[in-house]
Order: sequence, then structure tokens, then C-alpha cells
Amino acid sequence: MLARAHRVTSGDDYRAAVRRGARAGVPGVVVSALARNDPSSPTRFGFIVSKRVGVAVVRNRMRRRLKSISLELLDEVPTGYDIVFRMLPESAAFDFATLRDRARAASASALRRSRSAVNA
Repeated sequence: MLARAHRVTSGDDYRAAVRRGARAGVPGVVVSALARNDPSSPTRFGFIVSKRVGVAVVRNRMRRRLKSISLELLDEVPTGYDIVFRMLPESAAFDFATLRDRARAASASALRRSRSAVNA
């Protein structure tokens, strides 16, 4: 399970990451990454899975899969970021391997964009 310290929990933090963060997308997945003020703080993950993705069973399965993928990403992502995954309706048809590959690709791209925006 993803520890509370590694989860985005407040609506304000979700809004900040989605509005001000660097965004990258692949079919079915959009990722926003925002560098936080304290670079030594733990990286946090958030998940947005709307009703357009499917019924509650499908949405919750998607969230569980994303949490598992986020646990894998914790070792690869630098500290001090808020990363929010927004799932699009076509993602409901993805198997776990496809979802993992697309989430990794989108998060890596968003992090690259976020780093280049901070360094610019």
C-alpha cells in the first residue's frame, strides 16, 4: 500500500499539480508533475479516475493498479514532486502491463518537462 506520506491528499494540492505542473500524456493517461518548494520532501502521487472511465468496480481497479505502479516508481522518481495521474475513458480497456508502460512513459515525460521548466 502507498503510505500516506506518498499520497496527495488535499484538493488544493491536486489543483496546484494539475494547473501549474508540467503535463505529459500518452493515449489513455495524462500525468501532471509539480516540483514542490521543499526538494527533500517525499514524492507524492495522486489519482484522478472520473466516472467516464467506467463503473465503480472499474474505477477502483484502475486506482489499485495505479497505486501499485506508483510503488514501483517511488525508487525511480526524485524527491520533492507531486505527480497526479488522470485517467481517460479509453484506459478502462488496458491490461496491467499496458497501463504500467503508459504511466511510466507519461510520468517520465512530465518529470523531464518539469525539470526543464524549473531550470529555465
